[in-house]
Amino acid sequence: MFRRILIANRGEIAVRIIRACREMGIQTVAVYSEEDKDSLHVGLADESCCIGGALLRESYLNEEAILQAAQQFHADAIHPGYGMLSENAEFARKCEDAGISWIGPSPDVMDLMSRKDTARSVAHKVRVPVTPGTAVLKDIRQAKRAAAKIGYPVMLKARSGGGGKGIRIVRNPEELPHAFQVGMEEAQASFGDGALFMEKYLENIKHIEVQILADAQGHCAILGERDCSLQRSNQKMIEESPAPVLDPKIRKKLYAAAAKIVKAIGYKTVGTIEFLVCGDRFYFCEMNTRLQVEHTVTEMVTGIDLVKWQIRTAAGVPLDFKGEVPRRGCAMECRINAENPETGFPSCGTVTLFHEPGGPGVRFDTMLYQGLTISPYYDSLLGKLVVSGENRQEVIRRMKSALAELVVQGVDTNAALHMEILEDPTFLDGSYHTDFYEKFMKAKKE
Repeated sequence: MFRRILIANRGEIAVRIIRACREMGIQTVAVYSEEDKDSLHVGLADESCCIGGALLRESYLNEEAILQAAQQFHADAIHPGYGMLSENAEFARKCEDAGISWIGPSPDVMDLMSRKDTARSVAHKVRVPVTPGTAVLKDIRQAKRAAAKIGYPVMLKARSGGGGKGIRIVRNPEELPHAFQVGMEEAQASFGDGALFMEKYLENIKHIEVQILADAQGHCAILGERDCSLQRSNQKMIEESPAPVLDPKIRKKLYAAAAKIVKAIGYKTVGTIEFLVCGDRFYFCEMNTRLQVEHTVTEMVTGIDLVKWQIRTAAGVPLDFKGEVPRRGCAMECRINAENPETGFPSCGTVTLFHEPGGPGVRFDTMLYQGLTISPYYDSLLGKLVVSGENRQEVIRRMKSALAELVVQGVDTNAALHMEILEDPTFLDGSYHTDFYEKFMKAKKE
């Protein structure tokens, strides 16, 4: 087992990893920007090191500074969390070249699956359905020809990264040139890779992801699915497990497809296979070769600590469970962001009052504390409010109670918006699709 792990991230996920390491008897090293010097993860870690200025490229994306910190503090592994450098295969190679273990899949597998175009090719080879689409587009002329062949609407997607960056929905030829340019620029700024490819944009779909965990010995566990269809601008807002209206036959097919992909690439540690479900059809979307923001939902229904097992499998420890893991009850997560949905976001300022909700089946993963200053430089995620219960009705009631109890003053949050969504009839019956948020906000304004 690793003796000391450097966490190459910030915010609530850095806090989450530090807590898991403490329970495992592993020492931790936190890295932080000048802007984050008072952050919770800095105080919780055994050691900490400032690695640069407020901008991401100066600190959390500063590969050399992170490697130097790992060597300076004699870390034998680096945990990248999610976002940031978590799907950067070249950085993973640099870690291994420096004799530092990477808590994640091998760089070659990351190269293959974190790039959405090559991931589609893998799915196609193992006969998992993929949406009609293209390889990486060379220029706008090729994009125009591809869109005409596929048929509008289409979706431009960044080859690298995630979090909704570099994605543009294009409904007619007039929109394509601008969408292509903006998507390429956003992808380049976010991931250092401006390459885009194109897929057919499907209407009335569910976004369902399957959580997997695999070890170096070739064993794979399926830890159920999560419905992540409630999104705004391709960013997930609410996730739940199990998916409320998923046909059991489709569920089994999704699990089998996920297992085929994992086996085909020799995957190791935590990962997520994402699918688009349209009626009785499903299509492979992408694979996340890292911990997901919403891993907490799966933890609540399985009782399995995914962060600990991510670390264990990276260290070569075999799984003591495999196949389809039993689940109990339901769980749901609401992402609490520093924003005002009515006037724009993000919201910045100092937290003047903070009260964390509690009670049976309530969990709040956060880096918040009273007096913390929320910066404009980073993601607006303040925390993840997660609840579990015997059934979906109980979970929704418990979530509403927890949202009512949550107090964050000094910055705006989207807690009230979540409360409104939880009372919407389409959400309550579970039939919502990926376009739910746009329709919901439109109805509010009318």
